[in-house]
Amino acid sequence: MNETEKIYNIFRKHPVVSIDSRNVPSGSVFFGIKGPRFNGNDFAAEAINKGAVCAVVDETAGVKNDKFFRVDNTLETLQSLARIHRQKLQVKILAITGTNGKTTTKELCNAILNRKYNVLATKGNLNNHIGVPLTLLLLRQENEIGIIEMGANHPGEIAALCKIAMPDYGLITNIGKAHLEGFVNIEGVRKAKGELFEYLMQYQKTIYLNEKDPLVSSIISQGYENCVPYNGKTCYGELISNDPFLKARIKTTKYDFVLKTNLTGKYNLENVIAAVAVGTDFGVSPDMIAEAAEDYIPDNYRSQFIETARNRIIMDAYNANPSSMKQAIENFLELKGENKLLIIGQMLELGNESTAEHKKITDYLQERQLKQVFLIGSAFRVCGNLPYVIYDTTDEFINNYDPSKISSNLILIKGSRANRLEKLLPFL
Repeated sequence: MNETEKIYNIFRKHPVVSIDSRNVPSGSVFFGIKGPRFNGNDFAAEAINKGAVCAVVDETAGVKNDKFFRVDNTLETLQSLARIHRQKLQVKILAITGTNGKTTTKELCNAILNRKYNVLATKGNLNNHIGVPLTLLLLRQENEIGIIEMGANHPGEIAALCKIAMPDYGLITNIGKAHLEGFVNIEGVRKAKGELFEYLMQYQKTIYLNEKDPLVSSIISQGYENCVPYNGKTCYGELISNDPFLKARIKTTKYDFVLKTNLTGKYNLENVIAAVAVGTDFGVSPDMIAEAAEDYIPDNYRSQFIETARNRIIMDAYNANPSSMKQAIENFLELKGENKLLIIGQMLELGNESTAEHKKITDYLQERQLKQVFLIGSAFRVCGNLPYVIYDTTDEFINNYDPSKISSNLILIKGSRANRLEKLLPFL
């Protein structure tokens, strides 16, 4: 029996994993993961003192007694443990990736499938090489479906996550310009996201195919039959209203029904249709689908409508890239209301394309003759002579402008997460 098998036997009796010594549940298995600014090995003894049943480390200095397991690489051991656990349980795994909308699609799928099944889904944004195994290790015997969000910012990452999660179903929401520092160009994004479909085709698993996105469709091998298409003739949606909440008429080969949501942005219609296709394929009735979609309340600064004492706010500042930024602005301009104001944060991880992509956004703002615009982020300072005030950070905006002066406006707040644009909410 190797070390990983020994650790798994302990995990079966104590099925809780911790990687943060500040939060070590009693009876948990602690993994000393190394990060760019920390070394989990240094906190292994502290984790044992706080109640961990064992600590997994990859440095000899971290071994104190028989409660410590020395392995070659703690992260790889965590991933192997997750793979073993996933193999032991008869749980169907749905993997979701894409440039935009993967978290919203994941949450909608979770809400819909939970109407009929016992579902575990990725919490928040735990979608990387650490978050995916941690999510898989939360699976229990009673779970029937696991929904795993997969993010990536470099080639090979999705393929590696597929080897851990071994999905039975997969969905790519769309393919656009994002994380260009790691992918270089849109073709790099297509290949990276396509690693999910490549895995599913290799093992003859089910693919939910967004027929409206040509880059997504181009990944599928000609003649591959195990596809459930959507956003085409067999499952599509017609926008009824979007002011501020999305309402649509959904049509499938069997059903025709109206679906109301608490999501802002007509661009979310694709995410809704994807979740409907998944739910329908799993046998969830239209009534249950409609109820689940209507009950789902977005949070974490994604497609949220927030009404304060002074303003109405479209809050969509968890993430941003060129395609999602333009969609958000276009949607905002179509909403009814006067005194529209935009607070736009810079887009990160665009590599050599950063200047060009930020200039496209500022050019678009000027073409639409938008006057009430605040730009946050130094990336906008290289976009030419702009008629807008630019602040390098959100804190600088707060300290120098005083956003509490803004009143009786319909406001769009959009930008990459690192801008921390949510800091503005208490002032608006």
